[in-house]
Amino acid sequence: MTAPTLVDHTSAYAWNPTPALVVAVHGLAGPQGSKTAVGYGRSRKTGRNIPLMRESSAKVKPWREKVQAAIEQAIARGEARPITGPVYAHITFTLPKPVNAPKRRRTYPAVTPDVDKLERSTYDAITKAKAWEDDGRVIENHNRKVYPANTPTPSPYPAP
Repeated sequence: MTAPTLVDHTSAYAWNPTPALVVAVHGLAGPQGSKTAVGYGRSRKTGRNIPLMRESSAKVKPWREKVQAAIEQAIARGEARPITGPVYAHITFTLPKPVNAPKRRRTYPAVTPDVDKLERSTYDAITKAKAWEDDGRVIENHNRKVYPANTPTPSPYPAP
């Protein structure tokens, strides 16, 4: 589960504390980044042989589809608006707690998947949903991984 929060900022230092988009997406987040070579093909642009790559994680495509659908629905309902200009992104990834993890003390998901790979798959889905022009608009972000009921610090934004 994740709650991407994207805040639209119209000038370099005028940080608007009101989120332009707050969405909760339920499901197992899929990390993007690791690729597996599956052969060679011919480039349409250059005509040269190029390696064909495939995502190593089967979780990426379903995750990106869920994020994209949630954002498109929020925009269609008028609960969110597409963002222009610089963006501050706040994303919390809630991962399933391992069954062998301690039950009575706080534990942290300091294991795979990497938070930057989770961020990449989520940002690509946000771009595809047309919530922003490109993830290059993000000038500041806060991303974290937590287990349910073990949030290390409260989110600066209200839950959707």
